[in-house]
Amino acid sequence: MRKEIRFGGFGGQGIISAGNITGKAASIFEDKNAVLIQSYGPEARGGACSADVVIEDEKIDYPQITVPEILILMSQEAYEKYSDDIQDGGIMILEEDLVEEVEQPEGVHQYKVPATKIAEDLGHKIVANVVMLGVLVAITSSVDKEKMREAILSSVPKGTKDLNEEAFESGLEYGEKLTTN
Repeated sequence: MRKEIRFGGFGGQGIISAGNITGKAASIFEDKNAVLIQSYGPEARGGACSADVVIEDEKIDYPQITVPEILILMSQEAYEKYSDDIQDGGIMILEEDLVEEVEQPEGVHQYKVPATKIAEDLGHKIVANVVMLGVLVAITSSVDKEKMREAILSSVPKGTKDLNEEAFESGLEYGEKLTTN
């Protein structure tokens, strides 16, 4: 089973961290194999960035994403750059407040999530990426829920575990609502 996941957005949104946490959940806590390839522009904040995660039960022979099964896009620029590159039947999770001009690609399941708003309601928009990780787990079978929680809590700075766990739970709840409607 090979899963190819691409996170896209801009610097400062925690795109690379989300990819890293996802790979950590799969490789360290689920005992699968995972590879992360990150890309970001020269800007310190605000520039385009992406994190490509490949998860596989077996040895990973080719670490690059060929055509992702799952896209998590948190900016309009990321949507414009990556939205055409997704498997038929794939899943696209969009930050609804930052990705405005959207077309529904044929054969793709698209979900819009107000991750930044949810994070702001929790007190810090910086955890929008963790909200998206909760949605990812709720909608897909990429990573086990408890393993993702462990990876998040082992990756965040001291003093932010409660906030990050709340963000993850909020994302799980939102994602579960999206799949039952």
